[in-house]
Amino acid sequence: MRFALAASGSRGNATIIQAGNTTIMVDCGLTLKDCEYRLQRLGLVFEDIDALLITHEHSDHIAGAARLAGRCGFLPWASAGTRDAGRRKRLPDATQVFDSHAAFAIGDIEVTPVIVPHDAAEPTQFVFSDGDKRIAVVTDLGHSTPYLEQILGGVNGLVLESNHDEHMLASGPYPARLKRRVAGEYGHLSNEQAAGLLSRIDTSRLQRLALAHLSEQNNTPQLAREGAVQALGCEPDWVAIAAQDTGLEWQTL
Repeated sequence: MRFALAASGSRGNATIIQAGNTTIMVDCGLTLKDCEYRLQRLGLVFEDIDALLITHEHSDHIAGAARLAGRCGFLPWASAGTRDAGRRKRLPDATQVFDSHAAFAIGDIEVTPVIVPHDAAEPTQFVFSDGDKRIAVVTDLGHSTPYLEQILGGVNGLVLESNHDEHMLASGPYPARLKRRVAGEYGHLSNEQAAGLLSRIDTSRLQRLALAHLSEQNNTPQLAREGAVQALGCEPDWVAIAAQDTGLEWQTL
C-alpha cells in the first residue's frame, strides 16, 4: 500500500492512494492539464485512476473534479451534504453518495469516512485499508476530536494537516476576518494543534507521516516539521512535507 500527493495547499489539492489493483484520488482542485502533468510525475495516467473521492466542496478540492470524472469515465464520490453543496459550484449532478458513517469498498480498498469539524456542508476525511495496512488522510479541520483520534490510532500511514503557525497567522497579511476563520474551530489545524494530535494518538505502527495543506503565507516547512518531531521524538527527515507545487513522491508502507 502506498500514497502520494500530486498537490497540497490552498491553490489545489489531490492525493493518491494505491493498494492491490486499485488507485483512488482524493480531491481534485487542479485543472485537467495540471492534473495530467502531476500524475505523470508519479508515473500515472488518467486511465490508472479508478475512483475520485471528494472531502468537501471548497474550490481547492473540487475545481477539477467534474472534468477529471468526465475524462476518466466515472462518477465522483461525496457525502450527501458535499454533493448538494458542490452542485452549486463545480461538482456534477450525477455524483455517487456514500454514507459518511459507514465504511464501503472501492476495488481492493476499504474506505472509512470520518466527519470532521470544518466550515463546509458535510466534510469528511478518510481512512483507507487493504486489510493489512491503514492510511489516513486528514486535512481541512478546525480542531481534532476524540472520535477522530480513536480512528487514527494504529494507522501505518498518515497525511495530516499542519496549516499555519499561530504567530505567523496573527501577525501576517490576512484580513482579520480571514484570520479568525483559519484559526477558528471550523478552520484549519495549526502546527501546534497537529503536534498535539500526534502526541495523543497511538503511533506505534506509524511508518510514514506527511504534513500537508501548509499555508504559503502563514507557515514554513521547518516550523511545521518542528512540532511533529517534538511530538513523535523522531528525526526531522522522517517527517515528509507535501508542497503546493511539487506535492510529495510515493510513500510506500
